[in-house]
This record gives sequence, structure tokens and C-alpha cells, in this order.
Amino acid sequence: MLENYLPVLLQILIAAGFAGGTLAASVLAGKAARRNAVKDSAYECGMLPLGGAQPRFSVKFYIVAMLFVLFDIEVVFLYPWAVIFRDQIAVFGLGIAWAALGFIGILGVAFVYAWRKGALDWKH
Repeated sequence: MLENYLPVLLQILIAAGFAGGTLAASVLAGKAARRNAVKDSAYECGMLPLGGAQPRFSVKFYIVAMLFVLFDIEVVFLYPWAVIFRDQIAVFGLGIAWAALGFIGILGVAFVYAWRKGALDWKH
């Protein structure tokens, strides 16, 4: 039975050897590079690292982000329903369709509420 685990053990050994080898190669190659102030500074996507480390964001950014996550997750719940729809329509009839329409209706009401409250307006 232990021979069944031999490929797994071999893969773990190869992965650990590769990780250790690449780390050792980067340490050896990194020692050869000359150090200076530019190379030792933090890289900020081409921008000079000026200002505070934690800039202040508007609350509107977080509200829009939470609304996106909320609506995105709710839409993701429709995928499993769509996959089993044909199988479940024989069992539950149109009840499963009415349940999904109710779910979409609640989602639509929430979207209209957020829109009317101005949560999706970037200018305020």
C-alpha cells in the first residue's frame, strides 16, 4: 500500500528541491549585484514613494466596493440554480422559477434603493 504514496512523495521532494534551489540561486545571484540607494528603495509601480503609507480614501469608495461584492455574490447564487433548473422543474414545477424570480426581484429592489440613495453616484 505504501507504493501508492510514492508518486506523492516524489512530487513533494521535487517541489521542495525546486523551491530550495531557486531560493539558493536568487541568494547567490543577488549577492553579485551592487547595492545603491535606488535599488534599495521601495518600488511603487514607477511612482516615487512620497507621502504617507496609508492614504485616506473616501467612504464612497468602500460603499461602492461593498455593493459590488453584495450584488456579485447574489448573482453567483443564480449559477447553481441555473445548472439544476431542468432537473428540478420536473420535481417542483414552476415553483423553482417563482423562487428565482422572487430572488431577482429582491435584488432589483435593493439595486433601485441603492441607486435612489445615490450610493452609485461617484460625484458626491
